[in-house]
Amino acid sequence: MVRLADLPEWERDHMLNKIPNLPRFGINAWVAGRPLAKRRVAIVTTAGLHLRGDRPFGQGDARSAYRVIPGNASAADIVMSQFSTNFDRSGFQQDLNIAFPIDRLRELAGDGIIGSVADFHYSFMGAGSPVNRMEPKAREVAGLLKKDKVDAVLLTPV
Repeated sequence: MVRLADLPEWERDHMLNKIPNLPRFGINAWVAGRPLAKRRVAIVTTAGLHLRGDRPFGQGDARSAYRVIPGNASAADIVMSQFSTNFDRSGFQQDLNIAFPIDRLRELAGDGIIGSVADFHYSFMGAGSPVNRMEPKAREVAGLLKKDKVDAVLLTPV
């Protein structure tokens, strides 16, 4: 990811001017939950990831679409269609776990630190997507997570 200091002044100002319009969320947990060692965990990312055979993210669907990534997908089958010009993809190209830490979750489950890894994970396109316009699809994903008996989510904002 590019640093603000590396951006031209006009782009840096554009990014910083977005901050006052971001929604505010409380700091308290919405619900009490089971111990982590009993939780089923899924990944939700904004890295624009999808399976190689899936349709890539495009500028037109960034605000409303997500892709499902099966938990048994191999790293070779997951690609990134992140279209932000400010995003450095080199880390992801070297290690999928930079944006989609599925191997780390599997290790945590194997060590008994988390209960299990979800069967399905979800990717949105974060670039240029106002949070309030993503809410309907986020609610849809929440329903899918509930069906998969997920009770904890690892968010990887990219």
